[in-house]
Amino acid sequence: MDANLLCIWDTAVNLPSLNTPAAIVDCNVMMRNIQRMQTRMNTLGVTFRPHVKTTKCEPVVRAQLAAGAQGITVSTLKEAEQFFAAGIDDIVYAVAMAPGKLEQAMQLRQRGCNLKIITDSVHSAEAIVAFGLAHNETFEVWIEIDVDGHRSGVAPDDDLLLLVGRTLHDGKMKLGGVLAHAGSSYDYNTTADLERIAEQERAGCVRAAQRLRAAGLPCDTVSIGSTPTALAAQHLEGVTEVRAGVYVFFDLVMHNVGVCAVDEIALSVLTTVIGHQESKGWAIVDAGWMAMSRDRGTQRQQQDFGYGLVCTEDGVPIEGFVMSAANQEHGIVSQTGSTDTTIAERFPVGTRLRILPNHACATGAQHPEYHALSNDGAVETWPRFYGW
Repeated sequence: MDANLLCIWDTAVNLPSLNTPAAIVDCNVMMRNIQRMQTRMNTLGVTFRPHVKTTKCEPVVRAQLAAGAQGITVSTLKEAEQFFAAGIDDIVYAVAMAPGKLEQAMQLRQRGCNLKIITDSVHSAEAIVAFGLAHNETFEVWIEIDVDGHRSGVAPDDDLLLLVGRTLHDGKMKLGGVLAHAGSSYDYNTTADLERIAEQERAGCVRAAQRLRAAGLPCDTVSIGSTPTALAAQHLEGVTEVRAGVYVFFDLVMHNVGVCAVDEIALSVLTTVIGHQESKGWAIVDAGWMAMSRDRGTQRQQQDFGYGLVCTEDGVPIEGFVMSAANQEHGIVSQTGSTDTTIAERFPVGTRLRILPNHACATGAQHPEYHALSNDGAVETWPRFYGW
């Protein structure tokens, strides 16, 4: 799918005409990323359900669906509401259900949204059952599986798994499947480790499904996924669908993990040099942490990019410079190597730069809209969704 088909481009708006700071999406790069992931999922023989929390942006999600994705994953019920209003009805809310949000979830389902919710505790399962029975609503619920001790979920061999499953099934809810996210994959950077974590994720989630079925409980869906494991998995036997999100833009954390090159990062922040501290070797730009976010995800990795990697206005990385610090509306660009020129000579006031982010989800969340850049330089504005 050609990125230029996503919308009608305004040739009167281009990169030099944009105010700064601004979130820029390189559509050509984004479309390559979308096709790369979809092709891999097709090859592995599984359904792909993108996690749209990264972009929260309808044109991006339309491109993912057009490439072959089936359904979406969200991290907030507000995202579910927004995308359902846009006509997308196959949605997984992949955060453990808080009882206070069941009314919001029910209203979505009653309007026709095929919303699936998740849980990882008997207490939550009991609350879902009680609310569902009281309101004559049969929720479809998936059980979250902990495959790596990273965050939430029930261990595949824990007796709790069957207790949660039985609570939901006997309580007349629809036990739809199991779901896992190998978040620990972000902590590695070798092919061997990523393949190991991907197999651990697959095997753990499949094991949980097998145990539920052996106990006479239904488990149609086996859903796994993170960007690193989706791209590293060697086979997905027993898995029905994969979820991944940040792959659509990629970022510097993913570059350090080893699943993308710098030129595969589709999101950047356009900024302007507004001053200097020459004695410190600093150029001051108008993109602070309000534009980049406070995420310092590369700090613990093998290459620390500060608050982001500095590029020219047309997106070419500039060797030897990073955004080393950030205040609310001020960013500091400094040298990491030697140069024959002063910082003021290298980046005069008014110079426009683009900064590649550490974490695309966090940087995207700082902006109300993306400025989508086409191959011919035209720019389209794409709004983002907000809220919970």
